[in-house]
Amino acid sequence: MTGSHRSPAAALDRQMRALAEAARGAARVLSRAPTGRKDDALRAAAAAIGRRARAILAANRADVAAARKAGQTAAFLDRLALDPKRLDGMARSLLEVAALPDPVGEVTASWTRPNGLRVKKVRIPLGVVLMIYEARPNVTIEAAGLCVKSGNAAILRPGSDALRSSLALAEAFAEGLEKAGLPAAAAQVVPTADREASYALLALDDLIDLAIPRGGPSLIRSVAERSRVPVLKHYQGVCHLFLDETAPGEQAVALALNGKVQRPGVCNAVECLLVHRAAAARLLPAVGRALADAGVELRCDPTSLTVLRRAGVKAVPARPEDYGFEFLDKILAVRVVPDLDGALDHIARYGSLHTEAIVTRDLGNARRFEREVTASAVMVNASTRFNDGGELGLGAEIGISTTKLHAFGPMGLAELTTQKFVVEGEGHVRT
Repeated sequence: MTGSHRSPAAALDRQMRALAEAARGAARVLSRAPTGRKDDALRAAAAAIGRRARAILAANRADVAAARKAGQTAAFLDRLALDPKRLDGMARSLLEVAALPDPVGEVTASWTRPNGLRVKKVRIPLGVVLMIYEARPNVTIEAAGLCVKSGNAAILRPGSDALRSSLALAEAFAEGLEKAGLPAAAAQVVPTADREASYALLALDDLIDLAIPRGGPSLIRSVAERSRVPVLKHYQGVCHLFLDETAPGEQAVALALNGKVQRPGVCNAVECLLVHRAAAARLLPAVGRALADAGVELRCDPTSLTVLRRAGVKAVPARPEDYGFEFLDKILAVRVVPDLDGALDHIARYGSLHTEAIVTRDLGNARRFEREVTASAVMVNASTRFNDGGELGLGAEIGISTTKLHAFGPMGLAELTTQKFVVEGEGHVRT
């Protein structure tokens, strides 16, 4: 009886080790693959997505239907759903990555020592990257493309909700690899929904170099607690927008709407609006009315609640736990702060190191905000929604790291490499 209970787990462990070993072998091939061959694979994969669109969308419809039946939220369904426009965006992201410079082999610094030794630092791939993510099938393509271009093999572990979609997308990517003469194991989707598969992979620190969990807090905590592989966290996005005393009214409305309403279920959406006390009566009525008209529930501290209700804007009192919370929905915490120092204190206490923004005409306050706020991206008079690899010119991103080591912010090609020292001498010996 004991053996029969153990055998399924042992079989899964063997399956995951075999998958990781194949990835390790593929990583060696990719590490020395010419840039042109990697780019050919990405371009061929982009074309394959277009040819296979009908099958991919059919698989996604099955995933969405199952998630809807399971009672998933509207924000969850938005992250999961694909349509022709999103598929085109995936294909385009692969073409953009193919057009970017190859980081592998880049010499980032060099110098000569007094004894004549020549020292340089050179970018090299990380090796095997394990992505564990939830209902975001686009991550399958973005992670595969970035990993291959940067010379890494990718093991892709989508949540069960996105498994059909991810497997269909992986078939298109595999077609691109095959056409370029690169190993299919360079980008593998874990073919089972069994949660234990993730735990088996996270134990393989001899084969996997980095794990990147991308999803909710419970997923990230689970990975960090169980992993023997180094973990780079794509943690929650508790993003703030601070309207300074000199903030222009039209900009304040536009950035608040864009940050909260465009896609409320993503990690770079605004979750808390902070307003300088001296500007509250001037800014809050228009900003609050625009947000309320867009269907946003405003959860306010006493001061902002009074200002909004006097202006006839619907709002409700905030609970203490609303500050520092990632709603991922059309809900926004609002607070009036005494000044810039108050905003900085609030962000330091409640922020998640993701994205923070200020709207101001005061150059000194802008520079203080840039200097004193610790976040992977700091925005001045720009929407928090711009903290995205594509928007910042990285082509695509594998995630937004809120861990300061070894990367911070959107992870593009350079962030998927490390650096080694290369030292050249003439028979030098140390004395």
